Amino acid sequence: MSIERVWQPPCGCPADPCDQLVLYNSLVDRKVAFVPQAGPQSRQIVWYTCGPTVYDSAHVGHARNYLSFDIVRRVLEDYFGYNCLYIMNVTDVDDKIILRARRNHLLSSYRDAARDPAQVYADASAALAAAVDKQRGKVAEAEAALAEAAADSGSVAEKRREELATNLAQEQMLLGKQLSAAAALEAAGAAAAIERQLEIAGDALAEALDKQLGATVTDPAIFRAHAAKYEGEFLEDLAALGCRLPTVLTRVSEYIPEIVQYVEQIVANGMGYEANGSVYFDTQAFRAGGHTYGKLNPWAVGAAALAGEAADPSGEKRHPCDFALWKAAKPGEPFWDSPWGKGRPGWHIECSAMASAVAGDKLDIHTGGEDLRFPHHDNELAQAEAYYHACGCQQWVNYFLHSGHLGIEGLKMSKSLKNFITIRQALESFSPRQLRLMFALQPWEKKMNYGEQAKEEMRAKEALLKNFFANVEVALRTQKVAVTSQRWEEEERQLQRELDGAQRRVHEALCDNINTQAAMGALCDLVKAANIYLAARQDAAGPQPQPFLLRAAAAFITRILSVFGLAPAPGDFLGFADPAVAANDDAMHAVLDGLCAFRDAVRALAKSKAPASEVAAACQGAPSEEAQQAGASGRPKDMLAAFAAFQQEIAGLAAAGAPPGEVLAACDRVRDDTLVDLGIRLEDKPDGSSVWKPEDPAVLRQEQEERRRAAAEARGKKLRGQLDNKRKELDKFEKLAALPSIPEALADKYRFDAAGEPSHDKEGAALEGKGLDKARKEVEKQKKVRAPLEKKLAEDPAFLQALAADIAALAAELAALGVAENGSA
Repeated sequence: MSIERVWQPPCGCPADPCDQLVLYNSLVDRKVAFVPQAGPQSRQIVWYTCGPTVYDSAHVGHARNYLSFDIVRRVLEDYFGYNCLYIMNVTDVDDKIILRARRNHLLSSYRDAARDPAQVYADASAALAAAVDKQRGKVAEAEAALAEAAADSGSVAEKRREELATNLAQEQMLLGKQLSAAAALEAAGAAAAIERQLEIAGDALAEALDKQLGATVTDPAIFRAHAAKYEGEFLEDLAALGCRLPTVLTRVSEYIPEIVQYVEQIVANGMGYEANGSVYFDTQAFRAGGHTYGKLNPWAVGAAALAGEAADPSGEKRHPCDFALWKAAKPGEPFWDSPWGKGRPGWHIECSAMASAVAGDKLDIHTGGEDLRFPHHDNELAQAEAYYHACGCQQWVNYFLHSGHLGIEGLKMSKSLKNFITIRQALESFSPRQLRLMFALQPWEKKMNYGEQAKEEMRAKEALLKNFFANVEVALRTQKVAVTSQRWEEEERQLQRELDGAQRRVHEALCDNINTQAAMGALCDLVKAANIYLAARQDAAGPQPQPFLLRAAAAFITRILSVFGLAPAPGDFLGFADPAVAANDDAMHAVLDGLCAFRDAVRALAKSKAPASEVAAACQGAPSEEAQQAGASGRPKDMLAAFAAFQQEIAGLAAAGAPPGEVLAACDRVRDDTLVDLGIRLEDKPDGSSVWKPEDPAVLRQEQEERRRAAAEARGKKLRGQLDNKRKELDKFEKLAALPSIPEALADKYRFDAAGEPSHDKEGAALEGKGLDKARKEVEKQKKVRAPLEKKLAEDPAFLQALAADIAALAAELAALGVAENGSA
């Protein structure tokens, strides 16, 4: 069985999009040329993106979606020059929000009233048992759905089986979590603290309380406060991630009149029907009207396990594929007036209605996560086509883009699976730029695993780029163009060829479905070529790096990074740039250049073991008059204060006649402590000079901590080896010390005289001849066994005690390093 998927290209869309932007369109699951609805010459784009359902904190899976499409949007705006009307919705009325707000409220009330741990244990145990039984039922349903699909053949059936298998794995994962919670509660016992029991079983208990008391929660402020809290969190997360804000933010609760009118029109067009105060979309009437249902995910249509709709025990639906447009009010839920009575919007209608209210009957681009393809986005399309049916609408969205799942431990990261890391937790480990770079290094439309490989690749690329920019900044700062040759040699021509190639490769990559992964590869290859060029120009006696060429390469890389949001872009700030910033940078350079020159001179004197008088002489005139003028205010003033304090410390050491080692230690401290706090990386070069580079103090401290940890691990490894050898040695000698005397050891064979020599066998017969020789050999053998200990004791009678003391000292040193004796930190 195969399904023909029809897509209507916008007017002016070329059949062969050579050297033109193409996008992976989920409507046909292939790359197609991108042309705005207003025609190929238009630079205007109408873009709608599904925003958050604000019932909980946003996680890294959401960040992958919003950051990926922020990068796509920036490329369209800042590279290709389009102007985007960017619409984002906030779902603040939804089943999940209602349930979570109600359950949180009921659990909070229960917690406040709870006094008896035994009663809480009984309630929690019953709730968990019910949750486990319910989840077992869901697993059984998922298994049955997969088994039923096993007999089907064809590509459609295969895709359906893939999604059903994923659904089964997710349900099994949830069952495992609930079984683990039940075991943890049992292990904690009825005497465990109430808060501990609620920590383990809170979700299950909240569900049980909602089943009993949910209808009593009637205050609409409870639902609105819950949604407002997480909407505020989400907007703060967007800002922290550096995402551009939407042009329009549409909130469901503010568009109820438009949603009601939208539903009315669908019903009037014969594609919706009322049942007991609810309104359902009529999928069969929609098809009969000449429309296609399930354009994005046709293989999922009819699969109840993938539909995401609640069961229909009332039998109100005319067909299993029908879905709610408007839900009749129930106790314990917020509601609004409508022609069908009190109720609230269904899950899908909000996006169709709100996007249409802002943008009308056609969207250029609609985006969202892969998990929203079906049913949400397919139902959106159906609703809009039904609403605009009289206008002949067959394609409400021209380009549907879906970001790939972010996987963790083999499954997509999801709130419902409780296998997520919140954005705020992620930002405790990574900077916003690092998260963005991690996603930019992956194709936006494909699945991605949030694992160590992706993290390490990101760190390596960030380090490569940061080091490159620092080296270029040093070259630009130190090269005096007016007094150095600007003649190009073959090395410069080769670097220019690399720059030309990188520009071509980046353009081709961005035209090819905005392939940031390939574009980043081209940028990194250019960085490597520039590093090779810099290495070839390190000889002070030969030609020096050409600063203008280096700046051109760095400027191109910076431009593309800014397009991706990895460096500041013009669209990220408002108004005029502040010229005082550049002047402030020049002043800071003057102070730091002076500090480095002074430190280099002092280090050279200390290394050559020059007399203290020469060190004192070097302190005269530092900081220079130029540095003092530059450090009059602002950040340069802080730099100047550090310079002056360092000069005073060196002058004091010189006056005291301190040895060179102390002077060198002071030079290390200003590098590793003072300048780190000021955000300056100071690198000592083999020739005795140094170079400074701006850097985030947090990054420098992290690097120091990693070096300290690595040194501690290396020292710990050495100490563990020594400790193991010492313990083996002590064990060996203690065993020797515990041996009986030789006469006692051989008492079962011989008798010994007063001199300790064997004289008789055990029966009392005198030893002579071969018998005596044999006895003496056995005695010598015993002496050889004991000889090592006797030798050690002869050298040091307290040898065993000293060995035990060495072991204790090694163990103590390991403990002080924070490294366990087994090697773990």
